[in-house]
Amino acid sequence: MSDILQAIRSEAPSLHRKEQILAEFILDHAQEAVHLGITELAARSGTSTATVSRFCRAFLFKGYADFRMKLAAELAQMPAQTSYQDILAGNPLQSIVQAIESNHLRSITDTTRQLDLTEVRRAVDALRAALRIDLFGVATSGIVALDFQQKLVRIGKHAQYWPDPHMQITAASSLGPADAAFAVSYSGETPETRDALLCAKERGAVTISLTKFGASPVSQEADIRLYASSLEEGMRRGDMASRIAQLHVVDILFTALVSEDFDTYVPRLEETYQSVRKYRKDKGR
Repeated sequence: MSDILQAIRSEAPSLHRKEQILAEFILDHAQEAVHLGITELAARSGTSTATVSRFCRAFLFKGYADFRMKLAAELAQMPAQTSYQDILAGNPLQSIVQAIESNHLRSITDTTRQLDLTEVRRAVDALRAALRIDLFGVATSGIVALDFQQKLVRIGKHAQYWPDPHMQITAASSLGPADAAFAVSYSGETPETRDALLCAKERGAVTISLTKFGASPVSQEADIRLYASSLEEGMRRGDMASRIAQLHVVDILFTALVSEDFDTYVPRLEETYQSVRKYRKDKGR
C-alpha cells in the first residue's frame, strides 16, 4: 500500500462522516479514483465536491489535482512487494537478511517519492540561517535527532539534542527568532516532543518537524513539515524501517547544507576529523 493510502487508512476514524465515506471509496477503488475528476469522484463516492476539497486539505494537499497526481504517481511506482515484512518465529537467517533489506529499501524509496522539495528547501534555508538549533525526540526518534546533532556540530553549527523531555522544554524556552527547533516523531503524536516544539514556536523560533506522512499534533505545530515513509506499522517491527527513513531525510538535509556552502563546511568537516585522529586514545594501536 502507498504512503498516501496508508495515511488515509490510519486517519479515517478521526474524519467527519462524509469524509470517512470518501476515504472508504478511495481505499477500495484507488486505481479508479485517480482517473476521476473532482465532480465524478464526488458522485461515485456519494459525497460532494466540497467534501473532496476538505478531504484533500486534511491530508495537506494543495487541492484535488495535487492529491490525484501524487496518488497516481505512487500507485504507478509501487513495487511487487506491497507490504513490510514482520518478524516471524523461526524465520531462516537468509530470509531475515532479505526481509530487512527489502524493508529498508522500501522505506527509502517511499520517503524519497513523497518528499516535498519546497519544504526541504525551506528546511535547509532555516537550518543554515539559525544561530542555534535544538533537536527534540524520544526513544527511536531521539536516536535520529542525536545523529543529526552530531552531523551539525561537525560543520560548526550550534546544535544540541536534548534527550530529557523536561530539558527539551527548558531549552526551547530560551530559543528566539534567530534560532530553529527540529522535532523528530515517527508517529507525530509524542506529547513531549509536541510540547517542546510548541514552546519553541511560542518563543519565535522556526519550527521543523519530521514525522510520518499525514496531519499530526507534532506536524501541526511546525512551520516546516517533512515526512518519512509511513508504511511501517506494528509492534514487532521495532521501528526499524521508519528509523532508516528518518535518517534518510536527515542525510538529505545535511548533504544539502554542506553542498551549498561547500567552501565553508568541508574544511570544518576535515578539521573535526583530524582533531579526533589527533586526540583519540587508541591512536597508537
